[in-house]
Amino acid sequence: MTHIAIFASGTGTNARKIIEYFESSSEVKVALVVSNRKNALVLDAAAERGIPTILLERKSFYHSETILTELQTYSISLIILAGFLWLIPPYLVRAFTDRIINIHPALLPKFGGKGMYGHHVHEAVLDAGEKESGITIHLVDEIYDNGSTLFQAKCPVEVNDTPETLAKRVLKLEHYYFPRIIDEYIRETLPSRLPKT
Repeated sequence: MTHIAIFASGTGTNARKIIEYFESSSEVKVALVVSNRKNALVLDAAAERGIPTILLERKSFYHSETILTELQTYSISLIILAGFLWLIPPYLVRAFTDRIINIHPALLPKFGGKGMYGHHVHEAVLDAGEKESGITIHLVDEIYDNGSTLFQAKCPVEVNDTPETLAKRVLKLEHYYFPRIIDEYIRETLPSRLPKT
């Protein structure tokens, strides 16, 4: 059984889709939900299903490694970032090399980096006059939106799009593909990435 932890900062619609996708799986369990905001709706989604949660404090997250002990307690093999807005500290990237997956609401390497999240991304895509946008699912390294791409899906940018209408179209792609790409990664790649015991 592969145990995954979902890190999220906000409403957690992607987290919810991932939890629902793996709910009946005998191979994969969402064992932990981690957030940096005490009022994040993702914590409610976890509570509804009896999934343990951890609330991160910035100082502890960046200046101690206590989260590693917590992740070990829940036998976490893979971390999923589902709208988690803090940069992952180097010690956690090293401990989970090729075992942290993020989703970004644009076609990286365009429209990525610090400050590029949520409506900021969609505004930038529209301001640039792009004809298409989409999602990128990628591995996480120590730089925002920089790790190896696992998967991309595209959608058109319509003439009359606003950041809100584009966001809805991109979110549909996120909800459909993110759980499936995670599942594929767990089955096909993760075993070779796990530390040797």
